[in-house]
Amino acid sequence: MARNKIGTSAAIAACCAAAGLGLVGCDDTDDTSTGAEPSAASSAPESDEELITGTQTITVGDYSVNVSCSGTQVGNRPVVILMHGGGDDLTTMADLQETLSENGRVCSYDRLGAGASDQPAGPQDYEDIGEILTGVIEQTAGGRSVVLAGHSMGGLLAGRYAPEHTDLVSGVVLMDATSPSAIADLEARIPESATGDAAELRAQTLAVYQGQNPEQLVFTDGEVRSAGDIPVRVIQHGQQYLAEMTEYGPGLEEDWAKGQEEWLALSENSELSTAEDSGHYIYVDQPEIAVEAIEQVTEEAAG
Repeated sequence: MARNKIGTSAAIAACCAAAGLGLVGCDDTDDTSTGAEPSAASSAPESDEELITGTQTITVGDYSVNVSCSGTQVGNRPVVILMHGGGDDLTTMADLQETLSENGRVCSYDRLGAGASDQPAGPQDYEDIGEILTGVIEQTAGGRSVVLAGHSMGGLLAGRYAPEHTDLVSGVVLMDATSPSAIADLEARIPESATGDAAELRAQTLAVYQGQNPEQLVFTDGEVRSAGDIPVRVIQHGQQYLAEMTEYGPGLEEDWAKGQEEWLALSENSELSTAEDSGHYIYVDQPEIAVEAIEQVTEEAAG
């Protein structure tokens, strides 16, 4: 896929590096967003018949949030919530959602600052992101638990959210999720004394970590907390595209692999696998791997 190839200019390298580190998208596709329908009520639906279907705008706190739901609820099967990467929106996961919805209910949403959702009032932290996600779950899951399937930055957010909300989350799938120690890894890997493209890559990526991204999320490192024994699947890319960036590329790949292993601490029931023929966008390059992992986790969570 073109989105996984590294350009020669520093600007392109920084963009794609940030995507690889789970920060911004280097999307080269022309996905067409579905127009939002009238706003839905902010309270949780009382029955399956009232569940959101299609693309709608809901109200969460003081914000309008764009959501998309498809598929039919099956028994006690958890609802799958797809979480897009930084710089993307729910349309980038539309094909994945369509496939998954053949077996059950699936929803996706635009975080504040992404797609058709409102802009955040200011800088956000993980708690701010979590409050919006909780509102989305309350209005889309119909009182059922959810399986969070996050890509890149969306995976990082899913991994931070799940341990704090074990009453809502019964499974997690991380698709090339941003490392929980991304900031420290980058600062250690590319020294402040670096020059040229490496220096620009370092500065631009750290700026994104500090909140210069569409969602104004200020990243913080931290140990991975446990969500108990819920099923967790961690999938990492197999195509070593980060190694092509700068003289520090091979080291960035090492840090990336380390970060994926760190996510295993999310559960006593976690597994790590590699999508051998995929770059960063695993659900695009090898969608069958993403689908299989999400289906396995959802079925196991359903009991």
